[in-house]
Amino acid sequence: MTRRVPRRNFLQGTAAAGLASIVLPRTLRARSPGEKVQHASIGTGGQGWGDLNQIAAHPDVEIVAFCDVDLSRTAQAVKAFPDARVYQDWRELLDREGDRIDSINVTIPDHMHAPVTLDALRRGKHVYCQKPLTHDVHEARVIAEAAAKAGTVTQMGVQVTSSYGDRATVKMIRDGAIGKVEKVFLWSNKDPWKYRPTGPRPTATSPAPEKLDWDGWLGTAPERPFVPEVYHPTFWRGWQDFGVGWLGDMGCHITDAAFRALELGAPLSIRAEVEPEWRDTPGRFSETYPTWQIVRYVYPGNERTVGRTIEVTWSDGFKYPADEYRQRIDGAEYPAQGALFIGEEGALLHPHGADPTLYPQEKYAEYPKPELAGRNHYHHYVDAILGGEETAAGFAYSGPLTETVLLGALATRLPDRELRWDAKKMELSGDPKASALLRRTYRQGWEVEGL
Repeated sequence: MTRRVPRRNFLQGTAAAGLASIVLPRTLRARSPGEKVQHASIGTGGQGWGDLNQIAAHPDVEIVAFCDVDLSRTAQAVKAFPDARVYQDWRELLDREGDRIDSINVTIPDHMHAPVTLDALRRGKHVYCQKPLTHDVHEARVIAEAAAKAGTVTQMGVQVTSSYGDRATVKMIRDGAIGKVEKVFLWSNKDPWKYRPTGPRPTATSPAPEKLDWDGWLGTAPERPFVPEVYHPTFWRGWQDFGVGWLGDMGCHITDAAFRALELGAPLSIRAEVEPEWRDTPGRFSETYPTWQIVRYVYPGNERTVGRTIEVTWSDGFKYPADEYRQRIDGAEYPAQGALFIGEEGALLHPHGADPTLYPQEKYAEYPKPELAGRNHYHHYVDAILGGEETAAGFAYSGPLTETVLLGALATRLPDRELRWDAKKMELSGDPKASALLRRTYRQGWEVEGL
């Protein structure tokens, strides 16, 4: 029978300490030979349900516990895993299950990724965390460092990095199929208005549903009243306190192949152009993200690029690369989401979730298709726990990838100005206002040491 564990107030009597108590010694549970990986899921609705099922499908995994602040979203998980213990507070799950679990997945709103992930890493657990790895640039750096210290297996949920399309794109670019690369364009125009609240914050309020722990859902974010169908469960991504907008949602996926193929590292500068109406409306500007944006990154060049620097441009909200670049792909239509690499000798078009194509097609008609074996991103993570090869998107890689995506999202909040990034110092040079956005202040009672 499923044992439902009521939420416990971990902060009672120690509110001033916030969540600092999560700094614990490493306690990775020793497994007996042949024993399954004992896994717990933080988040069971939406993408959480998908992640839970993908990990559970590995033959060497046992789901022993799961947690969701909204117990109304746990029904599927209860039915599928009747012996797993159910929690409403991730802190309690980790406290009670700490000596019984090996691994967790973190599939919850962006603003709570870092606190949960850091807690698990400090306890010596393996962690699969959805993209973007964190909400803030500072958090991404902290999590990457914590993962290195923990020495456990990590993987960010940028599943496309394990797909044939992404891996073939990386291989062809690295093999020099189109010569050195001059420019890169990245874009996402899938359902561009569906999850983009236009603000301002609603004045109407409503009591939170009985099964939803609203305080726990807010977590580190500033307090605000519950409003149905405005934040939870669908639209949180478009509010600055909780998500990182459309770039935060799709940026890690679509940037991944370019970031990996060209070994881009940290950008030198970022500049954003955004929807003017959003920029000029304080009630929207301070609360939400724009409904369209064009973000231009400048990275240091290297042996794979033409010049001393290379420009990578992100766009969304029905913004695509200029028509002049369609000539480089035989006049083909741009896919709704994808990446375009412009090289000295040709071009590569990589539609998101599909295989890449080299252009002009007549020239590349006989180009051999890369021979790459298929790989399940989730099972690759479990296999690494069991002693297999290193994960493709461990936090040593996905931390810097997340940083660069989040810098673009930050730039949209300060549009039409060049932001120069000093990765070593973790500051936007000569711009205190911009640097202040690298790290948010957590709500009182939810502070975390190091974040």
